[in-house]
Amino acid sequence: MNKDLSLIKQRIEKLRAEIEEARYAYHVLDKNLIDEGALDSLKNELFQLEQAYPQFITPDSPTQRVGGKALDKFAKVVHDYPMISLYDAFSEEDMLAWEERNRAFFGGTLPDDYYVELKFDGLAISLRFESGLLVQGATRGDGQVGEDVTANIRTITSIPLRLRRPSEEALSLIGFSLTDIKELYNFIDHKVVEIRGEAIITKKSLAEINRRYAQAGRPLLANARNAVAGSIRQLDPKVTAERKLDFYTYDIWLPGLKRGELVRWRHQADQLVRLLGFKTAQHNKLCHGLSEVFAYYRQIEKIRESLPFEVDGIVVKYDDLKLWDVLGVVGKAPRYMMAYKFSAKQATTRLLDVRWQVGRTGVLTPTAILKPVKVGGVTISRATLHNFDEINRLSLKIGDTIIVERAGDVIPKIVGVLPKLRTGDERSIEPPKYCPFCGSVVQRVAGEVAYRCPNSDCYAVTLRRLRHWASQEAAGWDGFGPKIIEQLLDNGLIKDIVDFYDLTVDQLKILPGLGDKSANNLISIINRKKILPLNRLIYGLGIRQVGQETATTIANFLSTRLPNLSHNVSPEEIFTVGRAVTLEEWQSLPDVGPKVAEALFSWFHDDHNYDLMHRLSMRGVAANWENKVGVQSLSGKTFVLTGRLTSLTRAQAEARIKQAGGRVSSQVSRHIDYVVAGEDPGSKLTKAQNLGVKIINEAEFLALLA
Repeated sequence: MNKDLSLIKQRIEKLRAEIEEARYAYHVLDKNLIDEGALDSLKNELFQLEQAYPQFITPDSPTQRVGGKALDKFAKVVHDYPMISLYDAFSEEDMLAWEERNRAFFGGTLPDDYYVELKFDGLAISLRFESGLLVQGATRGDGQVGEDVTANIRTITSIPLRLRRPSEEALSLIGFSLTDIKELYNFIDHKVVEIRGEAIITKKSLAEINRRYAQAGRPLLANARNAVAGSIRQLDPKVTAERKLDFYTYDIWLPGLKRGELVRWRHQADQLVRLLGFKTAQHNKLCHGLSEVFAYYRQIEKIRESLPFEVDGIVVKYDDLKLWDVLGVVGKAPRYMMAYKFSAKQATTRLLDVRWQVGRTGVLTPTAILKPVKVGGVTISRATLHNFDEINRLSLKIGDTIIVERAGDVIPKIVGVLPKLRTGDERSIEPPKYCPFCGSVVQRVAGEVAYRCPNSDCYAVTLRRLRHWASQEAAGWDGFGPKIIEQLLDNGLIKDIVDFYDLTVDQLKILPGLGDKSANNLISIINRKKILPLNRLIYGLGIRQVGQETATTIANFLSTRLPNLSHNVSPEEIFTVGRAVTLEEWQSLPDVGPKVAEALFSWFHDDHNYDLMHRLSMRGVAANWENKVGVQSLSGKTFVLTGRLTSLTRAQAEARIKQAGGRVSSQVSRHIDYVVAGEDPGSKLTKAQNLGVKIINEAEFLALLA
């Protein structure tokens, strides 16, 4: 070889080494050694040199990740070592029983050191390296025979095309002796090394693909698992490459050696594969005893939605690899590891009863009483049924086996019935004839789905009306919880919202658990918060059909007809102005339909309500409205909230959005401007990622409000 060719070959080898080092740092060490643009420049130089001097192209070159013709079909691969499946556990009791079974099988005390790993929702893959070079990638298949997907596997940049050769110092730091290191080098340089792991797609990549597919009118990828399986089984590697898959390792096998030879511990195996150039989940952890495993499980379940990838549980493995061959396999799965699955977002249970609750406007709402079941990490025993039409739609009967759903911050609800499991003892559900609280004959208004108690003095209606007025979204009284309000009503101290303002410290002191200090604090809260924003006062009145958003619309409208709101206006003045509004004017307001307009018109023409507003005025209650229609920072923007905010309640956040001119939606769609993701976000976050909707955290949300 002449000198010029020798220099070119040397340049090519140095470029490959530099690019591989950047790949390892980025994917394994989570570090950026070089800017993406600069790295692309190095790759381009390497490509140009290899095109000019093809005699220097090698199979492990970074330029060879995507190449060759599309396949007609996949060849079969027989696994030298079966790719076994796992048994599932769903509770701490299941895990304790697994541990006890293993002790009984072993015939004595077992070490209780467990290596616990994330259970990815992807596709199991086996990688075969010969003399350090990747020669084959295969799917799990039936565990014995899989499919050769080598060309597609090579497109995954987190998979090295050649094993790294770790330094002696790095290997000694993770527990290998000089003799061990010599044997490891022998495997890397001359023998077969098999790496197994999970091919996955991140939530971000899936969302980006679906965004592009939606723009192109192509069918969207349903979920992460389907997306990965479909990507790996593409006959054209270029299609796989555009999906930007990732790979996390969970096992290393050295043919010819027993488990526990050379590589002694599972946690040591994880450290080794990282040195060889592979990613492992950083959340993986060595736990001492099942109590630590359970704590780890709860921790991961809590942060599950915020992880960049989908996981459906954890995998618990004995850390001592010598135990693996001793415990062996029973049936289809090993004794030495167990999949501890997270609670599903749907589950089946039995409907035990239906109870009817009375709301503040007298509407009777059916609530399902369920045999307790764990769904989405929470044990639930009740679920909403909305109204009697929903019961009919589901063809629901008491005693049915039902499917209940709870996703993130969504209230549990029944989404389906399994009628084939009926025994014949199920009972039909009938709407109530009488109010379950006051006994009044229940009415169903023509054109409405709701059943209603007509008795305005009904205990349940009164209690909920009082709670509604005291809520954070209305009067904003901290300390006036449901129990205290119920005690005030039971003791005859209040019967409507005006009576709150007549309470005294001596009256409050008679309630169980309230002393001088607590009673004085409650009276102080009432007196401090007599002046309310106009929208919150309107919302607090409990006018039928009027929620927080509509109350803000009404406040903006009435503020144009009230006296100068730089000073406070009385409820009586508000009522007088509201009574002068025609039905047609109410209907002309945005978001106010015929039913809402009729409810408003009727409310402002009811003399009982005038008396209420007059009495509130006499107690010093008043309203102001600094947020009249004008320049509003969030005008025209629509938000979806998911998860728990630390600085605001859900209701406060919604109110702030509306006060700034924005809208709040309960559903994620492409028309949403922002999804605000708090702690423990629900499935709305995943949907937003899939649709490419802008997602902001709490700090960014507060900055928008500011």
